[in-house]
Amino acid sequence: MAGLPRKRMAAGVLFRDGADRVLLVQPSYKPNFEIPGGAVEADESPWATAQREVREEIGCDYPLGRLLVVDYVRPQDSRPEGVVFVFDGGQLTEDDVAAMVFAESEIVSADFHTMAEARGKVKPLLADRLESALDAIRLGTTVICEQGRRIA
Repeated sequence: MAGLPRKRMAAGVLFRDGADRVLLVQPSYKPNFEIPGGAVEADESPWATAQREVREEIGCDYPLGRLLVVDYVRPQDSRPEGVVFVFDGGQLTEDDVAAMVFAESEIVSADFHTMAEARGKVKPLLADRLESALDAIRLGTTVICEQGRRIA
């Protein structure tokens, strides 16, 4: 077993408002924005990761919706290949965002953004993944992606 390949995994949650704007969080430790989420820890499922990260980053305990995206990410920079899962967090309001309690010293802010705005705030890979997740919501399905782009 030790010789088998290993892949890193991450999980995130897509929240949106009634106008299909996406919720982005602004981390304090890097310039680009993200959706709530993070790395899957040892012996942790992707859905448990998504729930944990939402609690840790924005202080909420919302139930997870269905799986929207499974995205294969090729190796890049010094990172090995990986798989990213995006779950549906459903719709929130401005009042929900105002009530969020951010992870101390980790998250600076959270707000809704159109996809055009989001493209200027997130890495291109995440922007493509968010577009795919919004497609999954409209189609009522789970989409399979490679590098954020829908292949099925």
